[in-house]
Amino acid sequence: MLSVSAFRRLVRVSAIYDVLMIAPFTTPWTFLLLREHLSALNVGLGGVPLPVFGPFHLLIGSLLGSVVLVWSVLRMLDPQPRFGRYDAAARYLFSTWMAWALLLTGQPLLWLFLVPELAFGLAQSLPVRRGEGGLEGHAHESLLR
Repeated sequence: MLSVSAFRRLVRVSAIYDVLMIAPFTTPWTFLLLREHLSALNVGLGGVPLPVFGPFHLLIGSLLGSVVLVWSVLRMLDPQPRFGRYDAAARYLFSTWMAWALLLTGQPLLWLFLVPELAFGLAQSLPVRRGEGGLEGHAHESLLR
């Protein structure tokens, strides 16, 4: 069981990780550069080159990157436990789709994204001790509020 302060640190660390990982996805130009590196890494891990991305793919990737970047900055600046719980849910969703893609393609690069997603999702699902930070008397209160 984590203390509230330890959980807040965990939420902030996961947000910092996300900012570092997602920043290159936020513009079509940086996303293209990243795609080249990811493709080379995938080949180095025994996979095949990633497919060429067209403008629509770049748009979707950049939209995703932009939303995740904003969400990450919010959690970094205000690491509320409830944000950690919502982030855990999002990580489980992301992990589900990564696992689906891994099953379909077998591309080893996906493991480098899937493992941290699951790890942060599980960590942010751990129980929190509710006795600090002014939360006394609210043990029944949901962390999602």
